[in-house]
Amino acid sequence: MASVLPVLDDERGLEGRTVLAVFAHPDDESLACGGTLARLSDEGARVVLLCASRGEQGGARAPALGPDGDLAQQRVLELREAANVLGIAEVLILDHADGNLRWADVPKLHAEIVSAIRDWQPDAVITFAEDGLYWHLDHVGIHERTCTAVRSLGDSAPALYYVTMRKGAMREAFETASAKGWSPAASGLWTIVPDAFGVAARRPSFTVDVHDWVPRKLAALRCHRSQMGEDNPFAWLDEADARRCLGVEQFRRARPHAGASLIEPLGRRVVKTKRSLNP
Repeated sequence: MASVLPVLDDERGLEGRTVLAVFAHPDDESLACGGTLARLSDEGARVVLLCASRGEQGGARAPALGPDGDLAQQRVLELREAANVLGIAEVLILDHADGNLRWADVPKLHAEIVSAIRDWQPDAVITFAEDGLYWHLDHVGIHERTCTAVRSLGDSAPALYYVTMRKGAMREAFETASAKGWSPAASGLWTIVPDAFGVAARRPSFTVDVHDWVPRKLAALRCHRSQMGEDNPFAWLDEADARRCLGVEQFRRARPHAGASLIEPLGRRVVKTKRSLNP
């Protein structure tokens, strides 16, 4: 059950606001909340993306790379292409080791996120929730580093939002694609059990309707060719399928609350019912 959230008190709405999105790898931004990032941009916000690694351990390889291809460089190029599709104004790419983001260079990564917040003065920060979409440890590490970075700023901290994936959304996409003839490859991202996506996520506090932005989200995902692979499940979905599976993105505001509400006015509040309160 959902209810409409209030509009921004400031008459300028999102015009001139800044949102900083902090993720681990190229493609995280598109998969986690590409629709919301595109909508924020379209409504006047400046969206800045910080990506902590170049994704050199990605599970898929585009044939054009060849056996000795520079996957990290390819993924950086793909990220910039996807950012352009989503309307992201600035892309900040760090050079931390893919696969070790939770434990390596913790003080350095913390300082870099704090520096980005101070440099860009965002009104809001978006990052992974505790579950990292599907318990990817790099994603969990970015959640932890972003939380501590924002909290270290005290009363001057921007609003912090956690993005999660709707439970069952990836299963629905897989089953729809499979019914049309798709089958997952033997390696890569699509070997992950689809029910892992969102299975342990905490209940969102609000959802954002991105049905009208799903084509942009899909276009951004297609930019990440070396990770998505040419035969990915989204390639088998028609527009109606895609809107059904991907048309809602869900968020939770971090506690304790800091900063003014920014993203909530785009969404609908998730209201707990008696049924949802019972195990």
